[in-house]
Amino acid sequence: MELGVNQVTDGRSKVRRLRLLGIPLVVMSALFATGGGVITAHASSPTYYLSLGDSLSQGVQPNDQGVSVETNTGYANDLWHVEQLQIQSLKLAKLGCPGETTTSMRTGVGSQCTYPDGSQLAQAVDFIQHHNVAFITIDIGANDVDGCVVNGVIDLTCLFAGLAANFSDMTGSGLPTGQVGILPTLRAAAATTPIFAMNYYDPFLAAWLTGPAGQAVATQSVTLTTQFSSIEQNIYSAFGIPVADVTTAFQTTNFTNVPVVNLPVNVVTVCSLTFACTPPPVGPNIHPNEIGYGLIAATFAQKIGTI
Repeated sequence: MELGVNQVTDGRSKVRRLRLLGIPLVVMSALFATGGGVITAHASSPTYYLSLGDSLSQGVQPNDQGVSVETNTGYANDLWHVEQLQIQSLKLAKLGCPGETTTSMRTGVGSQCTYPDGSQLAQAVDFIQHHNVAFITIDIGANDVDGCVVNGVIDLTCLFAGLAANFSDMTGSGLPTGQVGILPTLRAAAATTPIFAMNYYDPFLAAWLTGPAGQAVATQSVTLTTQFSSIEQNIYSAFGIPVADVTTAFQTTNFTNVPVVNLPVNVVTVCSLTFACTPPPVGPNIHPNEIGYGLIAATFAQKIGTI
């Protein structure tokens, strides 16, 4: 998505004023107010939190030159620190890969990462079999459809193809004989280990700042994001996997106008919690900032706390 620099800068000035109202403080308060979940383990044994997924699981953020790089300030690290309040010996293992699709996670084909066992999924199974894993988180699927937005236009043919591939890769339905989906494989390997998934926020809301055409794209993208979230919810639920509702946490469907900046709540939120509205050279970039990752971690922690 291409956003005009002047338009983005103007939007950022509005968002910056809203930050003074304390939105970041609210997010960080939510993170630490969760107090961790109810998962417990014996402190004497090495115990792991296993993080799987795409770039979000690796805390990817743009550097000063706008290059997306892995960090240790993503949601997995934040959630790890929160859950260490319950499991002091807890260690973090991050196997996620930037750019990972459900197909590359399942097969290794097209993955940007190299795994000794051939794919992220196979590596995860190997890790589970040889370690004491307290719980697993997974975020995957966004890269199946993110490429369907080109120059501010949503390619519906691309979108439907991505959703079909996502469903097959996740569930195994429609795969060639002998191939197994991501969730059946994980469930078989981690039969008694809690697994938690997440849905996604909508970075394409940033298009709102570019004017009427961008606002139409932003509105359509919200509809598609909520539909995608609903599909993922149904898939994960079929395998007994709770979903952290990041879509709602990021106020994705809230178009209520914020008078002080004359922008919808969802646009202000995505601009405040991601780099989607950040001008060059750092942005625009769809990844969360540290506060955004903190909110994702808090959303996971709240879900873990209900189990």
